[in-house]
Amino acid sequence: MKKWIGRLLGGADKETDAVIAADLAAVSEEDMAADVDSAFYRWLVASSGTNASPEMEAEILAEVRALADDPESASGLVPRVPELVTQLLGALSDENISTAALSAEVGRDLVLVAEVIREANSAYYRPATPIETLDGAVTMLGLNGLRMLLARIAIRPLIRVKVQGVARQVAPNVWRHSERCAFAASVMAPGLSAGVFESYLAGLMQNVGLQVAFQVADRKCEGKVPGSGTFGLELFAASRHLSAVIAKHWEFPPEVVEAIAQAGERDGSNTAQAMAQGDRIAKLRLLLDAAVIEPEDSFVMTGLNGFQRRCLGKLADLAD
Repeated sequence: MKKWIGRLLGGADKETDAVIAADLAAVSEEDMAADVDSAFYRWLVASSGTNASPEMEAEILAEVRALADDPESASGLVPRVPELVTQLLGALSDENISTAALSAEVGRDLVLVAEVIREANSAYYRPATPIETLDGAVTMLGLNGLRMLLARIAIRPLIRVKVQGVARQVAPNVWRHSERCAFAASVMAPGLSAGVFESYLAGLMQNVGLQVAFQVADRKCEGKVPGSGTFGLELFAASRHLSAVIAKHWEFPPEVVEAIAQAGERDGSNTAQAMAQGDRIAKLRLLLDAAVIEPEDSFVMTGLNGFQRRCLGKLADLAD
């Protein structure tokens, strides 16, 4: 921000109007993103928020940041990804794998078979006739669709952690945000030359650290969390960094780790930009669904372009 202010005050004659306009637009974009994050945080913790002291807020943030320096301990606060799902995701990294081979891999787990068939018959895919076989379901989903489903199955227990307190209270909405962020990020990805599945996976994974952060806040505030939007912005940033650290510790693809770490940065990777856009669209969808904002709100009409607004509308079709 200091850079563009300096240009306006003393260096405008050395810069083109186009560059200055771009800087102003970028600052406006950052402000809009911060406003959305703040509104989303206040809504998310509304029933658990408290007026914590600045000292307490600082203690919570310090502990969350310290966990990022100790990935082993941080990872221990969330369940591990099931081994079978990890193996399947590994198999799916082969772009040339056949439908028969995919079906054979999935068929090793009856619960997974049911999930795949249910997904293929969902409103999102809308098959002309009900799909009743695993082969038919795998064909309908395709490689990326199956990857996305397996990623959701793997990461869902990490967000919907079986703990008490605030983390448990917010878990359903944190997971709803994760799913919608992942979907929106995957939609934004092609236009940004980012990987579709990598963007999706980053969107799912980015809130793992947030659930750890809520456990920390809950313990510090005895069943409550600081309710201010300003604190929420700092908690989101610290917990996203923690998510990136955990993802790296678990050997997620470097592109995914980088996207989580760089989301919201102006010069972030293409995948980071896709995830950041997906993150904002998902937050707006939940705020709209909760009637916190209206469809005509400036967050929607000014903050999103036409394509992003269409994606926002599509998110309304996702089942919980």
